[in-house]
Amino acid sequence: MATKEAASTDVVDGMKDLTGSFPGDKKITVVFVLGGPGSGKGTQCANIVQHFGFTHLSAGDLLRAEIKSGSENGTMIQNMIKEGKIVPSEVTIKLLQRAMLESGNDKFLVDGFPRNEENRAAFESVTNIEPEFVLFFDCSEEEMERRLLNRNQGRDDDNIDTIRKRFNVFLESSLPVIEYYNSKGKVRKIDAAKPIDEIFEVVKGIFAPYSTASTFSNSKIITIMGIGPLICLIKRLISTLRRISQYIIF
Repeated sequence: MATKEAASTDVVDGMKDLTGSFPGDKKITVVFVLGGPGSGKGTQCANIVQHFGFTHLSAGDLLRAEIKSGSENGTMIQNMIKEGKIVPSEVTIKLLQRAMLESGNDKFLVDGFPRNEENRAAFESVTNIEPEFVLFFDCSEEEMERRLLNRNQGRDDDNIDTIRKRFNVFLESSLPVIEYYNSKGKVRKIDAAKPIDEIFEVVKGIFAPYSTASTFSNSKIITIMGIGPLICLIKRLISTLRRISQYIIF
């Protein structure tokens, strides 16, 4: 037991250099995105990023990236996973904090985290941030199973036995998190069995108050409009100015 605790402490200590803080006057908006495997949350996260200017952060992707980087922290994380140990919540949270700080944004989708109540409590304690709300993609096990078996992403965990294990883990670990935030009125439940476009129409209604288009303070005009429409607008403006200049006597 002492060895396991020492290993966990080493990893957490190794992540101390990732500590950072946001400017005191900067409001940080965090939305937890939860749903079972195959619920379609990844697709909708991409839509939200494109239309509402959020930064999408996946806890699993950040851990894998840290391991792949070959850093000392990544090696410690990899060793813990190989030994069947649970990576401490503080480690994942420090990686999320670093990614948030480096992004320069103030609106974040945290995908697939918190996975359990311990994750949830640790995130709020370490970051001193409570999520704005939880976006919960509710989908039946049968539908998620069908989607995962039909998709072709070459993932080793897209087989029937692993899918069911992942679903059971979600029910046992993540549902209590959803129930906790639901008791605080912070869960936005989505019927994820519907077609993608219909789901996004519902999502757009939820995220409308956070639209980048409502404020231009961060000057993300290209994000809002897309580069194509912006170029067309500039060309029309130049053309109009040329026509006007014909009638101006200097």
